[in-house]
Amino acid sequence: MTATPDTAVLVHGLWMTPRSWERWVEHYEAKGYRVLTPGYPGFEIEVEGLREHPEIIATLTVPEVVAHLAAVVEGLDAPPVIIGHSFGGTLTQLLLARGLGAAGVVIDSAPTEGVRVTPLSQLKSLKPAFTSLDRRHEAVAFTPEQFHYAFANTLSREDSDAAHERYAIAAPGSWIWAYGLIANYKPGHQETWVDYTQDRAPLLFVAGEKDHIMPPSVNRSNAKHWGRSPALTDYVELPGRDHWTCAAPGWEAVADLAIDWAVEHARTPAET
Repeated sequence: MTATPDTAVLVHGLWMTPRSWERWVEHYEAKGYRVLTPGYPGFEIEVEGLREHPEIIATLTVPEVVAHLAAVVEGLDAPPVIIGHSFGGTLTQLLLARGLGAAGVVIDSAPTEGVRVTPLSQLKSLKPAFTSLDRRHEAVAFTPEQFHYAFANTLSREDSDAAHERYAIAAPGSWIWAYGLIANYKPGHQETWVDYTQDRAPLLFVAGEKDHIMPPSVNRSNAKHWGRSPALTDYVELPGRDHWTCAAPGWEAVADLAIDWAVEHARTPAET
């Protein structure tokens, strides 16, 4: 049996940095866990620095981020719990597909390749990346208004704007174009491909009922794809919660759900 995990690796998503996990770090450390919040390569500087240097964001690739995160997890002395939000959920799935982690939890996850559910609210949320072909090569930022719709639609505009000011950065336009237009239709396996039949650590999908950018239907479909795996796959939908669920009021319950489920079900793929 896998020893009870004592380390949580928290993986942020697009438009965010490790700062987005600041409350979770304190919350988990108070429970006795070691908490790591690795950023993407080049994200060692703060939010304000990345806003001043969007070229760091624009040139990122998914494989280099996965390799960077895998090195962090592989460098630990025991398999950790891996928790990812939004595109961090996709990255978490890719890490589990590599045989890493004792358990994974993905919250409002962007999907891996093969999930072809694209609700209208998702298209509206991602529209800023598709205003021109040049956006493929740029860092794409949300305005406060766009952030409110895509991330924090259950919050007041005032609270959403405060979250945007403290946490939001741009995202690689190339990732959004590849996710939205290429991954499911270009021949061959793309950067977010996984083998849905493989064994891996247990995985929980957590979806927010009111999420605009990664609605429940996307997460349900992603979880269903993993139904071909012999590994445990669970799904839970949280009423009334949006994409900003990891920091919106009541975030503590989301954090507790994630770590409690992961620790309860932790195992490695070799332990059938």
